[in-house]
Amino acid sequence: MALALAFNPAPRVERVALTQDQFCYVVDDALREPDRLVEFAIAQRAAFRQADDNAYPGLLLPAIEAISAALGEFFNAHVRRLFDARRLLNMHARLALVTLQPAELGPRQQLCHSDSVGIEAGHSIQASVLYLFRDPAFGGTSFYVPNQSQAQTARIFHDAGSLPRDEFARRYDMAPGYMCDSNRFFRRVGHVPAKWNRLIFYDGAMLHSGDIGTPEKLETDPARGRLTLNGFFRCRRNAA
Repeated sequence: MALALAFNPAPRVERVALTQDQFCYVVDDALREPDRLVEFAIAQRAAFRQADDNAYPGLLLPAIEAISAALGEFFNAHVRRLFDARRLLNMHARLALVTLQPAELGPRQQLCHSDSVGIEAGHSIQASVLYLFRDPAFGGTSFYVPNQSQAQTARIFHDAGSLPRDEFARRYDMAPGYMCDSNRFFRRVGHVPAKWNRLIFYDGAMLHSGDIGTPEKLETDPARGRLTLNGFFRCRRNAA
């Protein structure tokens, strides 16, 4: 199915402060015809696959070249200069559906996370989320900072990736569920509510998590579920 994706050529980019030196950038009315992207996802619903190689709690579909290229062009034209990002090296995008119920979550899926694992010192990574659903109860995105030392934070992430679900729950006294607010390990420092056709960009090294406060609403159908377009942009940092 062919798809020509057109972004707003004159977007209003709003800056939302998270910490003293970290910001999220919000673009409303991002696509000219957002329903066309939803229709594309619906037509491709059989191609969505469970995310087995990362902690995403649901179904993923790699974006076709036309979608990735349009998102990359928008990032370069309107957002890249707002980050420590001198030149875009590569990027990828995917359509995504959160589908798992709290009892199905693994330990990593119960924590906030960053996208910067494996990024070289001279590079930075930015991420984006385009909300393609009209029900704001599906939830937006929250941002976090650790409440503990670097070593303690590294330990909980290590354990989340290596311990069985029940053992992790006992060790950290954490019942299965999506992370939607502060806890004793992480403090929420910012939140962007979901809105139809809203596109957000943030530093991928910042801890973040989707706010899945009504998991009973989750669907595997792109027409009715928490459908997003997620982008990841690896850039060369600005010269010192």
